Amino acid sequence: MTPNGTAIRTIRAACNVSLRELALRTGRDRSFLSRVERGLAGASEETIRAIAAALAVPVAALNREEQP
Repeated sequence: MTPNGTAIRTIRAACNVSLRELALRTGRDRSFLSRVERGLAGASEETIRAIAAALAVPVAALNREEQP
């Protein structure tokens, strides 16, 4: 599954959560999360749910299509 990395980064920044803090909250590696945000890696549904929970947003917010 390929989440919208731009949405993840935007929401994370709006929540004032560092990549390191997101890694701690999700139990995922910081470099992996960085690759997901940059669109270089996909993520499992479980990981996307963990990111959404850590940022307190619905999963749909992380999977939406980018707006032009």
